[in-house]
Amino acid sequence: MMMTSLFSVFDPSTNILGLSLNWLSTFIGITMIPTIFWLIPSRSSIIWFNIITTLHKEFKLLIGPTKNLGATLIFISLFSLILFNNFLGLFPYVFTSSSHLSMTLALALPLWLSFMIYGWFNHTQHMFAHLVPQGTPALLMPFMVCIETISNMIRPGTLAVRLAANMIAGHLLLTLLGNTGPALSAMSASLLVIGQIALLILEAAVAMIQAYVFAVLTTLYASEI
Repeated sequence: MMMTSLFSVFDPSTNILGLSLNWLSTFIGITMIPTIFWLIPSRSSIIWFNIITTLHKEFKLLIGPTKNLGATLIFISLFSLILFNNFLGLFPYVFTSSSHLSMTLALALPLWLSFMIYGWFNHTQHMFAHLVPQGTPALLMPFMVCIETISNMIRPGTLAVRLAANMIAGHLLLTLLGNTGPALSAMSASLLVIGQIALLILEAAVAMIQAYVFAVLTTLYASEI
């Protein structure tokens, strides 16, 4: 019961005209993407264009020059969606959708499943060869096949849990520290505020890092096919 009341902080109930609007915060980030309407782009447009260009070069390097053109657009869009949702969760009274497995697993599982279906149907021999690393002794081959199969099967789960756990851990710490504020003295409360600001800066860094890690790992999984 304690755990239920503790994590219920992350499930705000927004009910307008009988409709739950919690998950609409997932799409608010789309309105924050700078649009190119002007002859001279704004600073935010230049920064965002530089980020996308850098990500495109890195993802293209990971996927390989011989793979399908435009494949990096999927992973750049994935990075953008996760990044905006992670940052939105830092604002008060905003539902953090990226801290729930129902969203993170919905992002990881279809991508991993599409990679697997494409690989096993079009590159079956390569997928079988990938189950046994090069140089494995013949005696260990059956065990390596089992280990590689299990590690391959848990990939979407690890992607989803990593993102959700990292996002909810910082929010949970901020919530627990914030609940102790009214019971503290003025000196302790001022130290608590400084600590909360430092944790918010750390959470902003975690929001960027986790979006990047999710996109890079998904790109690496796609490059193996």
